[in-house]
Amino acid sequence: MEFHSEHEKVYCSPECRDAAVSFAGADNPNYEGKLETATCRRCSTEFEYYPSEKEGKYCSECVESGQWQSAPEVTAEANGQWNGGKERVPCAVCETTVERWPSEISDTVLCSEACRSEWLSEAFRGSGHPNWKGGGNVEYGPGWHSVREAALERDEYSCQVCGATHDELGRNPDVHHITPVRWFVTSNDHELTDAHQLSNVIALCNSCHRKAEFDTIEEDVLRSKIANSGTA
Repeated sequence: MEFHSEHEKVYCSPECRDAAVSFAGADNPNYEGKLETATCRRCSTEFEYYPSEKEGKYCSECVESGQWQSAPEVTAEANGQWNGGKERVPCAVCETTVERWPSEISDTVLCSEACRSEWLSEAFRGSGHPNWKGGGNVEYGPGWHSVREAALERDEYSCQVCGATHDELGRNPDVHHITPVRWFVTSNDHELTDAHQLSNVIALCNSCHRKAEFDTIEEDVLRSKIANSGTA
């Protein structure tokens, strides 16, 4: 029997093809070698497979039952996004040490709802509140209004940490006391008005102001900002 394409036709008729399919081992015209033996990686049972197939890894029983499948390891170091586990950090209010995942750690870490409420109360009152309009001389006493205006002019009405401008903020930035007013109030050697020195105030946006209030931005950094302005 002749064929037009030898590599596509190996049987002269469907009957011969069906008969060939029923052959096994060396009786099959397509047989290219003997069976090989392997050990199932799941149940350790030995089984046979043809070399023309993929390398034997699992026996037929494990394949059919799906027991060759195993859930990927996604915990601890085996996780591709593992970066060291939880870290121990202090609460911004009570300084109690708490454990947090790195993705949960922000500028302000709080240990409880009570500390969160206290932090919000402190952070968003007075000049820390987003609706704060600058106040007057009532809370800080004489000299505050004039030094506040001088600080804004010196700092060009921009946050001296992140650079946010008056136009970007939609209002004047806050003016922050680097050494807090409460320190002067409780000092036996100072007056309240001593807090209102141009060298002790700096223009900050609301976000940077909150960070400064909770010591996320250190005083030395703030003082270096106004020292570099040349008019402190």
